[in-house]
Amino acid sequence: MKRFVVFLLCLCLFGLSIAAQSGHSSRPRVVATPSPTPRTNSSSSPSQPTTARPPVLKGDIRTPNQTNQTVTADTPGEEDDEVIRVETNLVAFPVSVIDREGRFITGLQKGDFQIFENNVEQKIEEFATVQQPFTVILMIDVSPSTAFQIDEIHDAAIAFVDQLRGEDKVMVVAFDERVRVLSKLTNDRSILRRAIMRAEFGDGTSLYEAVDHVINRELRQIQGRKAVVLFTDGVDTTSRRANYQSTVRATEEIDALFFPIRYDTSNEMASRGGGNYPQRRGSGNVIADILGGILNGGGTIGGNYPSGGAGSSRSEYETGRRYLEELARNSGGRKYEANNNLTAAFSAIAEELRRQYSLGYYPETVGKVGERKQIRVRVKRPNVVVRAKNSYIVGATDKKLADKK
Repeated sequence: MKRFVVFLLCLCLFGLSIAAQSGHSSRPRVVATPSPTPRTNSSSSPSQPTTARPPVLKGDIRTPNQTNQTVTADTPGEEDDEVIRVETNLVAFPVSVIDREGRFITGLQKGDFQIFENNVEQKIEEFATVQQPFTVILMIDVSPSTAFQIDEIHDAAIAFVDQLRGEDKVMVVAFDERVRVLSKLTNDRSILRRAIMRAEFGDGTSLYEAVDHVINRELRQIQGRKAVVLFTDGVDTTSRRANYQSTVRATEEIDALFFPIRYDTSNEMASRGGGNYPQRRGSGNVIADILGGILNGGGTIGGNYPSGGAGSSRSEYETGRRYLEELARNSGGRKYEANNNLTAAFSAIAEELRRQYSLGYYPETVGKVGERKQIRVRVKRPNVVVRAKNSYIVGATDKKLADKK
């Protein structure tokens, strides 16, 4: 009997221990059914492996905690802003360096140059000597005054085109009272020659409007290195929408070189009194003089047109000469006289465009829109001549870019 009682007690104790163990092992199933554990708890424990998530691009996550954070350059929108800031402030321009005999000096390094803006030295940030193709706009004056030499101008323009390399592109623009694009940008020499030969003289001289058209409608659309070769006597008689000052100022705002080829037609105009119907080379002078006299209200058969025509006075020719010199100087180009050896001049222009250095800097003081800044470039070598822009104007384009910052 005593053994039976002990057996029952052991059996009861064994049953109680089994019940206790089964109750303890059932708890995880009860916990698995409620709402999932927050992410913060799962990520807080370094010992627990994290579940793999799909990759997320930087800048795509927008949470309340990130709205007031400083956005870094990894954000796509801010990358664009950084690029705009660089393009807005950078001042870049070509530089030519020649010796006293007119030969171009090559092999210069960044350390050979100094740039001063408003007499304050600037740090040169960009420097390049790589020869690159360039774009040239040929501007041909076909006004009455240059018609005396239209054949020479045709020959000279074609000679210049022949000096260029195959990858260089050219546009042909003719102007008298109106401005006409005779050929869009192309490197096809046959198209360019035909366009040049179509430059027939007309009436009036809107030189300032032609320069304004080329700067604002053509040059601003062209990327890369660019230049303008302008065949003219420099005398304007019919411009109304542009003037001397506005176009000279515009050359300071555009990164293009101007190379005027000046034809001195003052003697021809003086001998014919400023008449508007000069004779092309190779025709009868007497017939031209009679026609000129009739159309201009009188005159003699002796060869003189009525005097007092616009654009025929000595002062107007002097103004034209100064104008072309300013176009060249402000842009960093050079003025040539057509009375000299034009073949040599064209070779010099083509070589200069190929052998220029490109310099760029970020101004220590960013100017306001419309402010003129003076530039001076110095080369640390004796007996050299430096040709570059001597000023620039902070323009409206810079303001538009700055507004996006």
